[in-house]
Amino acid sequence: MAFVDNKLAGLVAATFTPFTSQGEINLTEIGPYINYLVEKQGVKNIFVNGTTGESMSLSVAERKILADEWCGKARGKMDQVIVHVGCMNLKESQELARHAAQIGASGIAVIAPSFYKPSTADVLRTFLKEIAAVAPTLPFYYYHLPAVTGVNIPVREVLQNIEELIPSFSGVKFSSSDLMDFGQCVSHSPPHWSLLYGVDEQLLAALALGAHGAVGSTYNYVGRHINNLISAFNSGDLIEARSIQFKLQELLSHAFKLGFDVGVNKQLMVELSGLPLGPPRLPVRPCPLPQAQEIAQKYHNFVLHI
Repeated sequence: MAFVDNKLAGLVAATFTPFTSQGEINLTEIGPYINYLVEKQGVKNIFVNGTTGESMSLSVAERKILADEWCGKARGKMDQVIVHVGCMNLKESQELARHAAQIGASGIAVIAPSFYKPSTADVLRTFLKEIAAVAPTLPFYYYHLPAVTGVNIPVREVLQNIEELIPSFSGVKFSSSDLMDFGQCVSHSPPHWSLLYGVDEQLLAALALGAHGAVGSTYNYVGRHINNLISAFNSGDLIEARSIQFKLQELLSHAFKLGFDVGVNKQLMVELSGLPLGPPRLPVRPCPLPQAQEIAQKYHNFVLHI
């Protein structure tokens, strides 16, 4: 089962979850959020309920409500909505996968569980298989984020013969700086898979290795510039592509020094987009306003020099 006609490529924004000031999910902002991505950033694919969306701080019921709203509001505006359904346990992941199929998601993604960690590639493949099996009509993506999960199994090992277990397997969200492993994934993958890179500050290197696109949080607010980076790369203008990548690196380097976690990133999105997305949930701390404003100023300098 190869979903060739619907291959995911280009930029995919990993969306923040809108909350009210009281910390409840805020569905009213999802429509304006989608309009902002399409109209202001030129981004028409989203990855919802992932790390940026604070999925592990949400209940299963909340994740269903959010996925339904994202898919409904994106219909006719977005190209693809990938719903992350990974949980710490198999049953909840399967429940979310079934729900994603029912609401018309474009695909599902699953991160490795990080409390009881899979010990081998074979165990991880089996875990993924059990989730994919309950939603066989949806393209299935493995979400690799070893810095957070502590699961350092090379993705190249996970992908070996994976279509025999998961006929709907369609690609990887590869959020690791291990470019050798990423290159091995690209070189051993069939053409209908999507190899999507998830370390925003190293995208150009991944494109050189054959990445088909990228999933990242910064594409919520620098999407239009990174679309230019991809266009420059595709046209052979490496000088321009490098210039944009170096500017993003400069911005993120500054942000990292200030402690660039999900809370800071979310507040930066609020500052730059004007969308009232609310605070993060504990244990993620709210960002002090001056901190986000300082990064926002750096962002405006970044844009000014592109």
